[in-house]
Parts: sequence; C-alpha cells; structure tokens
Amino acid sequence: MAAASTLAMYAFPRRLGAETAKLKVGVLLPRSGLQALIGQSCQRGADVAPELLRQRLGVDIELMNADTESNVDTARSRAERLIEQGAQVLVGAFDSGHTAAIAQVAEQRGVPHIVNIAAAPQITEQGYKFVFRNFPPAPEIGRNGLVLLGDIFREAKVAPKTAVFMHVNDTFGQAMAKGVAALLPKLSLPFKVVDTIPYDPAAKDLTVEVSRAKATNAELLLLVCRLNDAIVLRREMVKQRWSPMGVVSPGSPGLYEEQFSKGLGKYGDNCISNTVWFNPKNQITHDFAAAFKKRFPKDEFAFHGINASYTFDAVLIAADAFKRARSTDPKALAEAIRQTNIPATDRVSFGGPIKFNAKGQVDGNRSVVIQNLRGKPTVVLPAELAEGKLVFPMPKVS
Repeated sequence: MAAASTLAMYAFPRRLGAETAKLKVGVLLPRSGLQALIGQSCQRGADVAPELLRQRLGVDIELMNADTESNVDTARSRAERLIEQGAQVLVGAFDSGHTAAIAQVAEQRGVPHIVNIAAAPQITEQGYKFVFRNFPPAPEIGRNGLVLLGDIFREAKVAPKTAVFMHVNDTFGQAMAKGVAALLPKLSLPFKVVDTIPYDPAAKDLTVEVSRAKATNAELLLLVCRLNDAIVLRREMVKQRWSPMGVVSPGSPGLYEEQFSKGLGKYGDNCISNTVWFNPKNQITHDFAAAFKKRFPKDEFAFHGINASYTFDAVLIAADAFKRARSTDPKALAEAIRQTNIPATDRVSFGGPIKFNAKGQVDGNRSVVIQNLRGKPTVVLPAELAEGKLVFPMPKVS
C-alpha cells in the first residue's frame, strides 16, 4: 500500500474557511483514579491524532482534554464544562458508566459524542441522535470472543471440559456477563460453566473469590476484568497455585495492558485476550505507530494497541466529518458523522468500513486472539495476522 492513505482521496480544499478553520474536540477520559492507567493509554491515541490528521486530511484539530477521575458524576460535569468552553464534538470515555453519562449530556445539548471505547449495549439503544460508537457492544464482543475460543482449541488440538466464569460487577462486566450467559448455550463449545463469580473491580483482595473458583476444579478460567483487579486476581492464583489450562478473556481490558505484564513478570505470560485490536496490515496503522513512537519514545505501541487505536479512530471520525461538513455547527457535524464511510483500509482498528447504522453504531468490528508472549501482547490468531505461535495449555504455575 502506498504511504499516503486513501483518506487523501477525499476531494476538499486543503484549508477550510476562516470561520471553520479548527475543530475543537473535547476528550473525556479517566486519567486519574481507579482506571487512570487505561485512561492515560487512551489519551496517547488522542494526543497523536491532531498532527497526523493534519497531514492526511488537511484539517486542524484542537484537543480540549478533561479527566473524568474514574467517576460518573465527574464525567457528566466535565462534559458540561467542555461544551460551555466551546467543544464542538466530544470523544470518550472508555468506561461504559462514564460514557452513558456523557451521552446524556451530549444529547441534551445537541453536541455530537463519538464513543472511543465503551461496550454497554444501552449506549446506542436510547434512540439518541448525537451519539455515535465505533466500538462493538458487549454482546458482540462476547460473541466474537467466545467463537475464537473454538479456534484456540482447534489450533491447540486440546480443549477443556469445564470452566469457571469470573467477572467484574460494574456496568461493563454485567453487560458482558449477560452476553456470555445468553450466547454460550448457542455455541458448540466443548466446556460447561460450573460456576459464575462476580467481584468488585476495586477489590484489593480476591482471596475468597479465587478460592471459590479453584474449588470448582474447572479446567478453564473465563475472565472479564479491568486492569488493577486482573493483577490482584492473577497474583492470588499464583499464591494459591491454581493452574487451569488457560486464563482467557472473551473480550475485556486488563490482561494485555503493560502494567499487567510488567507487574507480574513471567506470571503475566500466556494469558489470552480474545478482543478487538489494531490492524497491523494497514498503512495507516504503520503511520500511526510511527507517530506514536515519535511522540512517546519510551512506550511500546503494542501495549496501547486497543486504547490508543480506538481513541485515534474516534478523533479521525470527527476530523473526517468536519472536513466534509465544512462547518463546526453541531447539527451539520452530526449529519456528516451519520454519513461516515471510512474504508476498512483507512482505519487503525481491525474491522470493516466505519459506517454508522440508524442507532449510531458501527457494525463489523472484529476480534483477534492476543496472548502475552515474552512480556508482550502478541496476535496468535487468526493466522493471517499472527505474529507469534499460540501456547495452550498454559504452563503450570511454579
């Protein structure tokens, strides 16, 4: 693929009129509090966007950053403040609870809200006209992740007969749990879930929950987690010497994060996340990764893959709509976003074209199998994107 993305084919003048020379994008993320590390990871994707999109689309983006502080009420008030300060589009906010609160504000104020990451289905089920999401809802993530389990077992030529399902009990975790419960009976997977164990993502001690899971003698741990709790849980597994055949997330953050691998060392290796990812085959991904490395030379791009990629793509959607609308009027921007049609080759995240349906949802986001190998999240399936070889079952804890 040529170095210049086909985004350049959008035939508009290099510069817009003076009255629409710059789009002010309010970026809301949990950069402090419980989810700070993931929020900061998302922020990196936003930070890289303005310069790269200026080069590709010839539009100027001004970021107006706000910290939701991992708090729903703060997310709502910061969204209000950004709009009052002149934000013409909102992007955010990773957490489904925060995002739902921001969506309500955006809808009430008539300002487009582009969701970077948040999977609770209700976000695009409210009939909103100003809320748009290029991220799969929890049932779709869960279904894609569960289907990929079959691919793992076929590749490994071995499969568990029993599983225990542990999940965080926040908005996202509950949505994923409902999806998993509804989908598992419909899929031809070889295992039976023998127990379901919800837990608090803010828990500092998961001794009781891990003991209960270990007592089931399940051969597989299905895990829907966040980052901090994933570290606590994995450490407790090591402490209790619980070694199932695999620790697999059917679609949640946590296991592929840098802090998980660095904090746990060898015990972070071989954990698996079946989840959305960036497309390493696209030229725009290479350009984004290069720009990311230039801006953050000490950071490994792979550790920020989902967070940075989907956040960048959210700003890309805003920039693309701004270029076509040639206006910062919220209604004009919202209408342009509805008409978005960014080819699959011109997005960083892995999936089909970015096109919004009547609910403001993009269909066709795809998941891959990510396994932590030698301290780094690595694509192991599907074969056409694989960067490493699957390890399953995972080695026993020693």
